[in-house]
Amino acid sequence: MEWVANRWTGVAAAIWIQWSCGASYTFSIYSPILKSTQGYDQSTLDTVSVFKDIGANFGVLSGLLYSAVTPYSNRRDTKWTSSLAGPWIVVAVGAVQCFVGFFFIWAAVVGLIDPPPVPVMCFFAWLASNGQTFLNTTNVVTGLRNFPQFSGTIIGIMKGFLGLSGAILIQLYHTFCDGDPATYLLMLACLPAFICVLLMFLLRIYEVHGGDYKKHLDSFSVVTMIIVAYLMFIIILQNFVTLSYWARMFVFVLLVVLLASPFGIAVKAQWEESRELAAASMEYQQLPSDEGGAQVGPDDVMPREEEKNLLQAMCTVEFWMLFVTMISGLGSGLATINNMSQIGESLGYSTIEINNLVSLWSMWNFLGRFGGGHVSDYIMHKRGWPRPLLMVVTLGVMIIGHVVIASGFRGNLYLGPVLVGISYGAHWSLMPTITSEIFGVKHMGTIFNTIAAASPIGSYILSVRVVGYIYDREAIEEDNSCFGIHCFMLSFFILAGVAFLSFLVGLALYFRTQKFYKLVVLRRLKHYAR
Repeated sequence: MEWVANRWTGVAAAIWIQWSCGASYTFSIYSPILKSTQGYDQSTLDTVSVFKDIGANFGVLSGLLYSAVTPYSNRRDTKWTSSLAGPWIVVAVGAVQCFVGFFFIWAAVVGLIDPPPVPVMCFFAWLASNGQTFLNTTNVVTGLRNFPQFSGTIIGIMKGFLGLSGAILIQLYHTFCDGDPATYLLMLACLPAFICVLLMFLLRIYEVHGGDYKKHLDSFSVVTMIIVAYLMFIIILQNFVTLSYWARMFVFVLLVVLLASPFGIAVKAQWEESRELAAASMEYQQLPSDEGGAQVGPDDVMPREEEKNLLQAMCTVEFWMLFVTMISGLGSGLATINNMSQIGESLGYSTIEINNLVSLWSMWNFLGRFGGGHVSDYIMHKRGWPRPLLMVVTLGVMIIGHVVIASGFRGNLYLGPVLVGISYGAHWSLMPTITSEIFGVKHMGTIFNTIAAASPIGSYILSVRVVGYIYDREAIEEDNSCFGIHCFMLSFFILAGVAFLSFLVGLALYFRTQKFYKLVVLRRLKHYAR
């Protein structure tokens, strides 16, 4: 059984679920047909989009369900939980939500049902994207509990593939949907649900500790980087060359081979780990009996009696520091990508240049998510520095990125969005990792998703009430368009100021948690020295 279901095949399964569930990042593919078939004006379409964004970022329900159905005991002698309860239940709920939500939207678009009232369409848009939070929460928290010593690395891999999912799904759209958004909607309903049903029972909490598993995580990371390089090449190529059907099929087959390679890594990792654990078990049997009574396991961040639930976490200053950082730091990042096309038009960039910049944003976002996890693990394990220090650094980089965009010099969008995108992505790796370390793992899904709810709040305030308002005020053309540096200069200086506020809060969190992180490092060093 353990050769089929183990923590390594769990990683491979989670990777497949992650890349299939990011449909919320591809709204622009099916929004035109949704608008035309339902008779929406732009304001109504934007309203549906807002509910889609709320659903994709409101993960509190998924966190509560995960905490309720996932066993979390003090036993350290089981290789995997045998209870019928477990992460697969959360995945099943998310798969049902994705299917029902997108199937309803597809049925309305193709005329299978009469056009529903706008509030009903908003609900199903929310339902479809909210299913993503159930899948993402399961994969991130399960990965963190199975690989707690290198939590930054595993979260970086999981968050990275979620960031890449939009680019991967668009490749499927180009290959199989032949430019038909309605077919794409049906694919969004069926594909993630099928993958989840096929792989969800591989997602379990495997109480396996010890061993040199960082090298195997690095193997997953290498494959991830190869996939990113391949997608970046294909995206750029498709912007300049129209590929034939057979060329698209070849591109897709090669992509599937790359996506399947994590299962090969999982087989090798399990074989090596089984040998290492068998040897370690023989050594353990020779230890004195009083060695087995420790309350802190080898990979635990903190003693389990110190872990906090949501209400306890909300009573701490650290919770609200993370909340403010999310609302201002990530909110300003979302405001940047939401207005990328208009920024490019106002500064005279060509359509091809703008499309390239928007497509490549997902790559910068991925590099931030992926690199943030790896770098934070490095500074923790090799340097003994607190993870919030990296969060402060990335916020500083984000400030520079906003100032570069505000300056409006020629070529600024080839630098500013890169800095903002990498910083924005890094936060999506750092935030859940820091949350799990400060508040514990047991209720991490609920606590982090509550903090993450600040992201769409910040996006609405900064994107609509700041950037949108100032753009409309500056627009003097008959079609409400604005051209020139002045269109976004003030907005992005304001975003830089907001990011600076986040920088100060992050700096305060860094100083506040210095002693805590020293204790975390000492606990691990003490255990491995025994």
